[in-house]
Amino acid sequence: MVKIQVIRLQPSAILPTYQTEHSAGMDLHACIDQPITLQPLERAMVGTGLAIELPPGYEAQIRARSGLSIKHGLTMVNGIGTIDADYRGEVAALVVNLGSDDFVIEPNMRIAQMVISKYETAAWQLVDGLGQTNRGQGGMGSTGVSSPLTTRQKDTKI
Repeated sequence: MVKIQVIRLQPSAILPTYQTEHSAGMDLHACIDQPITLQPLERAMVGTGLAIELPPGYEAQIRARSGLSIKHGLTMVNGIGTIDADYRGEVAALVVNLGSDDFVIEPNMRIAQMVISKYETAAWQLVDGLGQTNRGQGGMGSTGVSSPLTTRQKDTKI
């Protein structure tokens, strides 16, 4: 378990919390004084009232909460936000309302989740050629959308 230092920038800030024993993400709470109404396609930066100090080699990923996404269309503007180990400002959720109705963010509402992840840094190695694969340069749909049946699957009666 990694230890992360955290400070409250606002007295009302709620520490991130795991909702179940095996949750990967901790819920982040909106640290706002009054509700924020997001119209469809409107964006907002919603602060948590917290600043963190991650150890080197770790990042915090800010992700949408699946229930808010499927039920209301609330998601992250940037897909998954990254908090780097050297960032010391307020942790915030950059949200967008992709739903068809207004969405109200209430004070202390659980608005996003944060996953702590270890990462590797990379060093580029310039070479004259790359190894060959079956896929080669095929991309963007080159593998199709359906799963090819194996011989065993073809012979199995359902």
